[in-house]
Amino acid sequence: MAMTAAVKDELSRVPVTRPSARKAELATMLRFAGALHLVGGHIVIEAELDTGSVARRLRKEIADIFGHGSEVQIVAGGGLRKGSSRYLVRVTKDGERLARQAGLVDLRGRPVKGLPHHVVAGGVADAEAAWRGAFLAHGSLTEPGRSCSLEITCPSPEAALALVGVGRRLGVASKAREVRGGDRVLVRDGDAIHALLTRLGAHESVIDWEERRMRREVRATANRLANFDDANLRRSARAAVAAGARVQRALEILGDDAPDHLLQAGRLRIEHTQASLEELGALSDPVMTKDAVAGRIRRLLALADKRAQDLGIPDTESAVTPEMLAP
Repeated sequence: MAMTAAVKDELSRVPVTRPSARKAELATMLRFAGALHLVGGHIVIEAELDTGSVARRLRKEIADIFGHGSEVQIVAGGGLRKGSSRYLVRVTKDGERLARQAGLVDLRGRPVKGLPHHVVAGGVADAEAAWRGAFLAHGSLTEPGRSCSLEITCPSPEAALALVGVGRRLGVASKAREVRGGDRVLVRDGDAIHALLTRLGAHESVIDWEERRMRREVRATANRLANFDDANLRRSARAAVAAGARVQRALEILGDDAPDHLLQAGRLRIEHTQASLEELGALSDPVMTKDAVAGRIRRLLALADKRAQDLGIPDTESAVTPEMLAP
C-alpha cells in the first residue's frame, strides 16, 4: 500500500501539456473510477478515489479542460477499508454534457463499455496518459519480490481489454484477468513494471522500487548461497563420520599389522572425525596435502578389506550404518 500511495502521489503531480493527452487521462480516470447516475432525469457523474491529491487533480482537469465545476466529499472508510478515507468527486450540473465531452456516452446517450474512441485511437502520449489515469483511478503496485505486480481494477471486461490494447502501443506486456469476480489488468514482469512506471512519469518511485527490488534479489541470492553452503557442510560432515567408522573397522582388522604411515593417517581420521582432509593434512607430522591424506586412508581401507575377505569376516563397509548417511 505504501508503494501504491507513493506512486499515485507522484503521478498526481506529473505535468501534461498536450491537450489530447490531458483529455485521455481525464476520460480514463472518469471511466475507471466513476459511475453515471440518473438523478431526476439528469446524469450525475461520481468518481471515487483513494487519495486527496488525485481528487484535486481530477477536479482541476474537469474545470480547466471542459469548464465544469465539481464538488468533493470525503467518505470515511468502513469494513475492509476501515481507517482509510475515500474521496468522492461529483459533477451534478451539466453532468450529461461532461459525459459526452469525455466520451463516457455515445451519440445516442448510451454508456461506453470500454474506453472512449479518442483514447483507443490516440497517439503514444495519449496511451501513456490513459494508463496514468487508470492507475490513478484504481491502480496498485506490490512490493518487488517473487510475485511483484502492477494491477489495475477495471469497471468491465471491455474496459480491461481496451486498456490492454492501449498498452500494446507502449510495448507493455499486460493481461486481462477475472480475479475474485472483478476484472483486472496485470503487469507481472519486473522489467515491464519499471518501463511502464517510467513512461507514466513516476521517476522517483521507479528509483525507490528498483532499490527495493535489488535488495530483495541480493537477499534471496545470499539465502540461496547460505543454504547451499550449509548443505555442503552437512554432506561433508556425514562423509567424514562414515569414513571415520570405516577407518576404525580397518584398524580393528589390521591391528598394528599395517605400514606406519597408513596407521598414522587412520588414527588422525579417528581422532578428528569432523575434520576435512585438508585439516587432517595440516595436523599430520610432517604436514601433508589433502590428496596425500586421502591416498593413505584409501590404501589403508583397501588393505583392510582384502584382509577381511581372506579371513571371511565383515569388511570396513559393514561399519557404516544408515543413520550416518541420513540427511
